[in-house]
Amino acid sequence: MELTPPATARTLLVDDEPLIRAGLRLILDGTPGIEVVGEAGDGRAGVQAVASLRPHVVLMDLRMPVLDGIAATREIVASGHGAAVVVLTSFDTEGFIADALDAGAQGFLLKNAPPEELIDAVRQAAAGGMPFSPAVLRRVAQLAARAPRPDAADPLAELSDREREVALLIADGLGNQEIADRLYLSLPTVKTYVGRLLGKLDASNRVQIALAVQRARVG
Repeated sequence: MELTPPATARTLLVDDEPLIRAGLRLILDGTPGIEVVGEAGDGRAGVQAVASLRPHVVLMDLRMPVLDGIAATREIVASGHGAAVVVLTSFDTEGFIADALDAGAQGFLLKNAPPEELIDAVRQAAAGGMPFSPAVLRRVAQLAARAPRPDAADPLAELSDREREVALLIADGLGNQEIADRLYLSLPTVKTYVGRLLGKLDASNRVQIALAVQRARVG
């Protein structure tokens, strides 16, 4: 799937293991269109680095001192700086996945992912996509299917026809430019629709829009 990231995807590495950060930097810094702009060894330092460095993408470990990755993700998303948080961890239990998505993570990658998957994930996240390791994506679908519905109402019922079209394409994994091309809309118009969807579906990012759509599909 071809997305359109910024000319250079500014990336922040947040992990308490220096060797992990060094390995990630080695992979990413040698890739055209990606620049590692900083590192942090705990979640609190990661939140502060986002405020000062304004990265497009944050690769976030979960288990860290001072402030864990879930809490750090929640603060980064709430800050409004616009950084896309991609969780990078060894743990793919449903509890970790659900907590990360609830905090506003835009993607979830396992640390045993091959380098090309990591590079693609950074590019997707920078372009507004939702990168997930295949094993994690299966668990996300299971979580969406089992999630309790607050009532019998279709969460998409209050959307306009065009908003519904955009929501369905987000759930299918398309980025903003792809949605614009598919629906013959301008990119700013698509971004406006995405903003409306975030408000109407009480979602903090595209992943939560996609989950709302999946719940409607299985409900």
